Amino acid sequence: MAEASQPGRSRGSPVRDPSPQGTGPTGAGGWSSRPPAEGGPAAGGVVFAGVLMLVDGILAVFQGVAAISEDDVYGRGGDYVHEIDLTGWGWILLIVGVVAAVAGGGILKGAAWARVTGIVLASVSLVLQFLFLPYAPVWSIVLIAIDVFVIWALAVYRPTAPGRAG
Repeated sequence: MAEASQPGRSRGSPVRDPSPQGTGPTGAGGWSSRPPAEGGPAAGGVVFAGVLMLVDGILAVFQGVAAISEDDVYGRGGDYVHEIDLTGWGWILLIVGVVAAVAGGGILKGAAWARVTGIVLASVSLVLQFLFLPYAPVWSIVLIAIDVFVIWALAVYRPTAPGRAG
């Protein structure tokens, strides 16, 4: 009824409210449907961390399958304190990879459980890659660096509550 009583306004036309009290979650009448995130680089870093977790999980699955099949992809490690046969490593990497890929997908969807799971899985992956150093040293170091970034990005990201002013 209020729309019909106002002259010059057509019924059903979209109106953008540019006032600071606007309807958009940006607080300035913007069009964004997602709440802003605090933390500067971490806000975009969490999306990148989600992609990295997804890709890292898929690569860990491939790494595990290659180790399980016992082909010549990996050299045989020497005598180490943490010696596990290559098939055992394959199963560990396969399971962690599947769970990491699922968590990475959850991070990209914005699931709260996925952030905590991602931090735990990246920490586990970091330790596993350290223990896998004798089999693939360069690859393990690269994945350790990726895991450190993922842990950082997920730990510092703090989404802004929808009702809270930024």
